[in-house]
Amino acid sequence: QVQLVESGGGLVQAGDSLRLSCAASGRTFSSADMGWFRQAPGKEREFVAAISWSGGDTYYPDSVKGRFIISRDKAKNTVYLQMNSLKPEDTAVYYCAAGGAWRRSIVVHSTAYAYWGQGTQVTVSS
Repeated sequence: QVQLVESGGGLVQAGDSLRLSCAASGRTFSSADMGWFRQAPGKEREFVAAISWSGGDTYYPDSVKGRFIISRDKAKNTVYLQMNSLKPEDTAVYYCAAGGAWRRSIVVHSTAYAYWGQGTQVTVSS
């Protein structure tokens, strides 16, 4: 099993940067593909970024491509989401997730992930 704890959320202004962290525990973290999703009030959960278990492949939707960067540090059992040039529409609860089915057509779906964190709130003011 994998336990996930997100941190780093907060209130920022448009154009600012923020880095989210996802600390993982459990022996399977090193072999897990990791993803970040977000959910705004009244909206469905949305894919934000994914990184393969090796760290060698990443994937982003067009809405965040060029602004967000996902990375992982296996020594620290941590996944990061660096968010730059934040916009008010980035406001949401951000969730970290762990799964094990790396295909770009699959990792965009929440069903590809077996384990989820509790989420961290990101609010971007205009």
